[in-house]
Amino acid sequence: MSQKEKLDSLKYRYGRKRANKTGSASASPAGHGPGGPGRGGLSGRGRPKNSRETIRRLLQYLKGDSLKLIAAFVCILVNTLGMLVGSYMLRPIINTYIVPVDGSRGDPAGLFRALTVMALVYVAGVGANYLQARIMLNVAQTALRKIRNDLFGRMQNFPVRFYDTNSNGDLMSRFTNDVDTIGMMLSNTLIQLFAGILSIVGTLFLMIYTNIWLTLVTLAMIPVMMKAGGIVAKQSHRHFSAQQASLGAVNGYIEEMITGQKVIKVFCHEEAAQEEFDLLNEDLRKNQIRAQFFGGIMGPVMGNLSQINYSLTACIGGLLCIFRNFDVGGLTVFLNFSRQFSRPINEISMQISNVFSALAGAERVFAVMDEEPEPQDDLDAAVLAPMKGHVVLDHVTFGYEPDKVILKDVSLYAKPGQKIAFVGSTGAGKTTITNLINRFYDIQGGSITVDGVDIRRIRRDNLRQNIAMVLQDTHLFTGTVMENIRYGRLDATDEEVIQAAKTASAHSFINRLPQGYETMLEGDGANLSQGQRQLLNIARAAVSKAPILILDEATSSVDTRTEKHIEHGMDRLMADRTTFVIAHRLSTVRNANAIMVLEQGEIIERGGHEELIAQKGRYYELYTGLSELE
Repeated sequence: MSQKEKLDSLKYRYGRKRANKTGSASASPAGHGPGGPGRGGLSGRGRPKNSRETIRRLLQYLKGDSLKLIAAFVCILVNTLGMLVGSYMLRPIINTYIVPVDGSRGDPAGLFRALTVMALVYVAGVGANYLQARIMLNVAQTALRKIRNDLFGRMQNFPVRFYDTNSNGDLMSRFTNDVDTIGMMLSNTLIQLFAGILSIVGTLFLMIYTNIWLTLVTLAMIPVMMKAGGIVAKQSHRHFSAQQASLGAVNGYIEEMITGQKVIKVFCHEEAAQEEFDLLNEDLRKNQIRAQFFGGIMGPVMGNLSQINYSLTACIGGLLCIFRNFDVGGLTVFLNFSRQFSRPINEISMQISNVFSALAGAERVFAVMDEEPEPQDDLDAAVLAPMKGHVVLDHVTFGYEPDKVILKDVSLYAKPGQKIAFVGSTGAGKTTITNLINRFYDIQGGSITVDGVDIRRIRRDNLRQNIAMVLQDTHLFTGTVMENIRYGRLDATDEEVIQAAKTASAHSFINRLPQGYETMLEGDGANLSQGQRQLLNIARAAVSKAPILILDEATSSVDTRTEKHIEHGMDRLMADRTTFVIAHRLSTVRNANAIMVLEQGEIIERGGHEELIAQKGRYYELYTGLSELE
């Protein structure tokens, strides 16, 4: 594979769409079946949306601060008028008090009075500029708060498929880098663009009033400046979009490498990881250089053209003073206006790069917001209360992609108090079944019912509140041990939490922690062992009192001694509950009421442990270790 092909592959996986290739339960948070979920990724990646539509959507977040915006624009108007009036006052000051046109001597006292008035005008403009800066900072931060709230709120409603197919690091980049670029535009760029346009209009009016011929000289340079600015801006937009995409890819890669650092060291993958990071980092460097170059070159290009315009104006103005009796004060003011006229054009041109950077960031943020949320429940969706836990899968067919079937005509039933075990090779579809029971994905064929009601006719929140899961991959939130266990049921009392910990055999080790149940956990429980973290997850499931329990390799991180120690507690946990167990350690499923052996998405054997051993089929091979290594 060439370096370019390898780079494209890395950017595709970490910057755009990262999905599970093998579909094994251990390779993905969702534990997909073979093929995993499709590589849908975020829509519109690599294809910038309509800039006008992006701007329109950004302006929607400013609607609630209309009065503040009006006040800010009034301040800009005052500031601009102050600068213009102050500049024009030079003409009468020079012609009246310094070099009087009637040939008389200057008037120092009158000059002092005039300069005082001019200073007051400038002070008023500066004060208005300070006030608008404070107002716009408040407006921008309020808008960012709304954007973050909308983005986070939308992400809470996305289906599991979205998180299976997008990089965590890239999503974080949208929350931080992209939103920050939007904030810079709203707080600075937006107001500067308005002030620049206002300044250009006002300056042009005074230039025409001062001398029409010099105005025509200045205006002749405008098409040249606009053409040069347009060429640079077009390149800037393209490279800033590439820069943001590369930044997301780097963030995604760093996030995954840091998370998997132990695996990297165990398999001596440091050099390969460094090589891959170097590729992504070098791509980011190149794109940043291009983006910053075209963003930074705008100022010098426009500045040089402005100097050319200034020189032409000074030469022609001097000739007018000699041959057409143009006053010196008028020439001085016009030259000042000429520079003032070019300055907002330069500033606007330089802000274009910020605009494009912000629009690229906004497009990435809106790309997330535009993702399809989890479908709404039907208006007549049922709420089962209480839910008993009769689960039936009837000829279920499912694939993460329509053309790639994972489960084929799967049928089974489970009653309250029963323990149903799924065993089979990696990628056979075991975890996929539990994902479907939770309705993380909707099936393509057949039906799944709970208490005789199709789960598509049950409200999702009601369904999931009645299902407790203990996954192979543990996750603990920042907070106390008590709070982490109570996450399973927020209204649980302290006594119920402690009882759940005892059920999961976690009570003894919790008491040995520095503050017991009030010990603060950070970094996903980094101060606990893997087995202790899993015990807390089991306690979380115990406190939920859900009638349906799913154990997905729940004891894989617990040593054999601890596993035996909690076996009785697990039996108490599963009592009167419908329990689905996924296990590669087959000794943990011997007491299951029914064992389902899956291969390639089909149930090829089912029955009790002794019955399946007697058949000497696939389960016998798995249990005795006679199956071929895959």
